[in-house]
Amino acid sequence: MNRAQCAAFILSLTLVAAAHSQTTPSSPQKSARYTEPEMKKLAREANTPAQYATLAAYYTEQQNNYLKQAADEKLEWARRSQNVMVVAAKYPRPVDSARYLYEYYTYKANEDGQLALKYGQKVTPEPASGAK
Repeated sequence: MNRAQCAAFILSLTLVAAAHSQTTPSSPQKSARYTEPEMKKLAREANTPAQYATLAAYYTEQQNNYLKQAADEKLEWARRSQNVMVVAAKYPRPVDSARYLYEYYTYKANEDGQLALKYGQKVTPEPASGAK
């Protein structure tokens, strides 16, 4: 009888977990999540201020994510720099990989920042020239 009770308990936990995972979150989400290929397609086909605003918001969010990752890697780089042994060091050392990741995340953040700026400028239409 103990096995039957154990099986029933596990089955009930599984059902509760499945029901909980299928419910929608109570807090509203910020915006729709786009994949990188979807954003590249939108960038090729964008022609309205709303589409440009979506692109600018996406690239701003990406820039913020990369800046956060760069900050984390900078801390890791500093931590690993304290324990560098020059004698018989194999390449790449852990300090090198942390530095390379920091540089990569910084580069990607700058790249996405430029794209966010580019699309952000297209959100507001330019005034018609020649109007007096």
